[in-house]
Amino acid sequence: MTRPRHSREFLVTSSGDGEKRALDSPAFNVRLFESYLAEELRTVQRKAVTILMLAAVIACKGTGKKNEQYKTEKADRGNITMTVTATGTIAAVTTVQVGSQVSGVISRLYADFNSHVTKGQLLAELDPTPFQAQVEQRQADVTKARVTTANAKVTYERQRRLAAAGLAAEADLDAARAQYEEAAAGVQQAVAALSQSQTNLRYTKILSPIDGVVVDRAYDVGQTVAASFQAPTLFQIAQDLTKMQVQADVDQSDIGRVQVGQPARFTVDSYPDQEFRGRISQIRLNATVSQNVVTYPVIIEVPNPDEKLRPKMTANVTIDVATVSDVLRIPNAALRFKPETTKDAKQTSSTTTTTTTTTANPERSAAQMGERHRGVGGAGGAFRRGGDGVRKPGQNIYILDAENKLKAVWIRPGITDGHFTQVVEGTVKVGDNVIVGLATSKVEGPPPPGSSGGPMGGGGRRGGR
Repeated sequence: MTRPRHSREFLVTSSGDGEKRALDSPAFNVRLFESYLAEELRTVQRKAVTILMLAAVIACKGTGKKNEQYKTEKADRGNITMTVTATGTIAAVTTVQVGSQVSGVISRLYADFNSHVTKGQLLAELDPTPFQAQVEQRQADVTKARVTTANAKVTYERQRRLAAAGLAAEADLDAARAQYEEAAAGVQQAVAALSQSQTNLRYTKILSPIDGVVVDRAYDVGQTVAASFQAPTLFQIAQDLTKMQVQADVDQSDIGRVQVGQPARFTVDSYPDQEFRGRISQIRLNATVSQNVVTYPVIIEVPNPDEKLRPKMTANVTIDVATVSDVLRIPNAALRFKPETTKDAKQTSSTTTTTTTTTANPERSAAQMGERHRGVGGAGGAFRRGGDGVRKPGQNIYILDAENKLKAVWIRPGITDGHFTQVVEGTVKVGDNVIVGLATSKVEGPPPPGSSGGPMGGGGRRGGR
């Protein structure tokens, strides 16, 4: 079988050894060359990604410890105040709820919101018509009972004289005496009912029990007040708005540090630039549990001479629970700093080796590298044995010595204000350069593998058409 000279199809020749491809076909040579170019392109891409990743690792980790730069702050002496924060509600020291003991329709109001009232002043009046009619009825009952009593008394006296003359039976005398005593009791009963009716009539006039300011009014003229099992509240009167108190809800984790007499300060949203001050007067035991959070009410007395503070305002409270003066202190960031250890360096070396050898899936290698080189924060706690063999709690921090070398020192921290921490015990001195972090410049790394923005971006085209 012969083949054309310019044919671009695969030709197969038959022989005793079986079928074989015509290796000298022009079409076969073109496909072989395209496959070779695609494989070479993928190899170059893998090497380029590996080189870029190694460059990023070297740029982020530095070329050696001698080139590492640390951010430092000097240990100094100063004051530290430890605080506890909470939120609370402002209220008057004494607030009285004025209600009604009788039911009826409000006929008149003599006080309104923000009215200044005095003790015994008339605030409101219920319609007295039904209560006046009841009083008059009870007065008539008293008159009737007294007439009945007088008649029973005359009958009793007559029976007593007849019995003395032997003209009446002893039983008639006893019956007359019983009727007279029953009528006398009826008079007392009628008088008591009259007194109750007169009291209800007086209750139609609502009077102020204290001197103060009306902060709330719940009813208007014409509304019906229903006093059944609980007296309805008509007014709320604050006794003195120049003396206020804040009820702050302090968490159970902080309540142990709060004591009566400690100073407190707070702000309100109405005056965000003004700070109000007071003192703790009471720590109540009636805890409140809300969504498994336990808080205790702490009462703070606050003067309010200009009456800027008003009832129901929300206060952001800060309580000073401990204060120390002229003590050795360090920044809180120093307690969180932890340098790279030998173990971390080995992990970095292992990551570099893995990145070099694992080129089949560079995306997975990049993810593993990110996990292993994630920033580490916080210095672990450390214990130190004293001369008596007792373990003292504390932790290590790091400073730069005279030769600018990293040095770990042990300290026992005290109170903190959120920015500085007191050094109760340790070898740190005033002026020591305490390391608070790395001062490494940010390096902009290459784009992720497979993105179109980097060198050799985009996946290589596979051979074939």
